[in-house]
Amino acid sequence: MNNRFVAIAADLRQALDQSQPLLERLTDADVSVRPRPDKWSKKEILGHLLDSASNNHQRFVRAALSGNLVFPGYEQDQLVELQRFRELDWKFLVELWAAYNRFLAHVISHLPPEKADATCAIGNNEPATLAWIAQDYVVHLRHHLNQIVSSGHFSVSQK
Repeated sequence: MNNRFVAIAADLRQALDQSQPLLERLTDADVSVRPRPDKWSKKEILGHLLDSASNNHQRFVRAALSGNLVFPGYEQDQLVELQRFRELDWKFLVELWAAYNRFLAHVISHLPPEKADATCAIGNNEPATLAWIAQDYVVHLRHHLNQIVSSGHFSVSQK
């Protein structure tokens, strides 16, 4: 039996291995400025990814234990503002984000394969399978990492 969760975890680990050194090269000054008042700074984008990790962690484990579930929506702008990621040291934020995601890769790789098709509803979104939510988490992570590290010659590739 093909375990989709193992493949998703491997994809997440690859994104982490590829992006962490690029993130570590950036300085606090590089990542703290908002490009426009209504746009997140790079530090806030990484904070959003940390918050996304936290929210998805609960989705992964709760759906794996209980099967089909309904989860609340996600107020991303309000959560980024509330948690004040711009006030945190960049190095600390990168280390915390990387460590949490390495743990999530471990968790995802051990989700029961038979729970891959568990249906989850998140806020007003169409219901999706647990496997789709896990894969979408990695796609979302890569999208935002590209926003942070892209500089013409650095990019986080997508499988």
